[in-house]
Order: sequence, then structure tokens, then C-alpha cells
Amino acid sequence: MKKIFAVVAALGLAASMAFAQDYNAAVETFNAGAQALETNKTEALAQFRAALEQAQALEGEDAEALVAKCKEAIPGVILSIAKEKINEGAYDEALASLAEAQSVAGEYEIAAVAEEAASLVPNTYMRKGSTLLKAGDFAGAAEALEEVTKLTPEDGMAFLLLGQAQLQGGATNKAVASLEKANELGETQAAKLLSTTYLKMGMGLVKAGKNAEAIEALEKSNSYLESANAYKLIASAYTKSGKSAKAIEAYKKYLEINPNAKDAADIIFTIAATAQKAGDKATAKEYYKKLAGTKYAAQAEAQLKTL
Repeated sequence: MKKIFAVVAALGLAASMAFAQDYNAAVETFNAGAQALETNKTEALAQFRAALEQAQALEGEDAEALVAKCKEAIPGVILSIAKEKINEGAYDEALASLAEAQSVAGEYEIAAVAEEAASLVPNTYMRKGSTLLKAGDFAGAAEALEEVTKLTPEDGMAFLLLGQAQLQGGATNKAVASLEKANELGETQAAKLLSTTYLKMGMGLVKAGKNAEAIEALEKSNSYLESANAYKLIASAYTKSGKSAKAIEAYKKYLEINPNAKDAADIIFTIAATAQKAGDKATAKEYYKKLAGTKYAAQAEAQLKTL
């Protein structure tokens, strides 16, 4: 019996020594990870993961404590790697690391890291989209910025940049929707872009002879930001549609906004002639009189005598 107890005791001592060796090895691996944090986070992450695997193969309170330390460190290192990638402009790699950080932090129940990683995702997409927009990759920019609007639908700047990317990429209808949302969210620059966009649409419709659609687009342009050019085009569309009175009113608005326009005399003469043709003698006289001292002075004087 004594022999058996001696053998058991020997086995216990050997097991204790083996545990100590394995535990110390795991601790050394963990410490190597901690030392690598300052110079190489990828290496640090590999060491922490190796230490975790070593510690999980052991039993006892000390091993459990080491497992807990590894699980506490790993998500934070992944997050730190993601931040480095963001600063380097490696946005796709950063996004992959942020997703991994959220997943691992969730698995290890490290809530603070999971929350911070999630909060950095929209910003990373925003930076990616802005960078691609400046580089002229409008499709790529739009794709990235769409992700921002999904994640943070209250971000007016994201909608504004998305609208710009879509405009540059030729997706006008999508751009209008994005810019309208940006305008709703208080981005004042969106109104100017919308006005310009509808102005261009109206110009194209006037050239195509689609006067009713042109007027609708141009009035929409003015609803965001009034412009002399929009009123001039509206006047042209109304004239082509045979609506003289409305054309005159639009021309008047053109002069009201841009009284020193280079073609002011031309517009004044057009108003007078249009009014005269429509039988509105009062308006015709009023505007012919404004042409004194201009290149139309003689014609205006002759028409006044006729009137």
C-alpha cells in the first residue's frame, strides 16, 4: 500500500510540475504580446491569441484568470489595429477589423470595445466616401456614402456628399432625392445644388421643346434658390407656349434679380414688344420708355408714337 501511495504522490508532483511549465509558458506568451503592443499590434494580437489557446488547455483558477486577461486584451488590440488602418487610409481593411472587433468583443462580453468599434464604422465609411469623391471615383464614393446614410440616417452631411457623388456619376434622380434629404436635415449647401440641378434639367427640357416640364423644373429650381437664369428660361418657355402675360412676369423677375444684366436692354425690349403684341399697351409704353439712351432708343420711340 505504501508503494502505491508513493507512486500516486510522484504522479501528482509530475502533473504539478507539468502544469507549472505549461502555465508559465502561457504567461510568457501573454507577456510577449504585451511587450509587442508598442511596436507591432499584429504580432501582439497573435501572441495574445496563442496565450489564450495555451491557457484554455489548462485547468485551475490561475489558468482561468489568464484566459480572462487574454479575452480582455484581444478585442482592444483588434480595435487598435482598425484605428491604425483608418489613419493610414486603408478603409476596407479598417472596416474588416472593426467588424472583427465587434464580433470578438461580443463573444468575450467586452461591451465597451464592441460599442466603440460600432461607432467608428459610419465615420470610416464617410472618410472612404469623401476620399473616393475627391479622387473622382463617384460610383465607389456613392456606395460608401450610402452605407453612412443607412447607419446614421440623421447625418445631413452624408446625404449631401452622397448627392454630390450621384450628381457627378450621372444618377440625377438619386442625387435629387439625397440632396432633398440633406436639405431637410439642415445642410444649406444642398439647396444651392438642388437649384442648380433643376436649372440644368429645365434648360435641357426647354431645348427639347418640353415647355410645360421645363417650367415645372425651373420653378422647382427657384423654390430652392431664385436665379435670374431660371426666370429667363421660364419666360422663354412661356413665350413658346403662347402665354405672353406669364412670360412678361418672368422677364420682370429676371430684371428684378439682375437689373444690371448685360442683356437688360434686350429683355426690356422683349417685354415691351411682347406686351404690345398681346394688346397690353400700358406695359408696352412703360417698357419702351425705359429704352431711352440704349441701342433700342429709336425703335422704342417709333413704337411709342404708334401706340
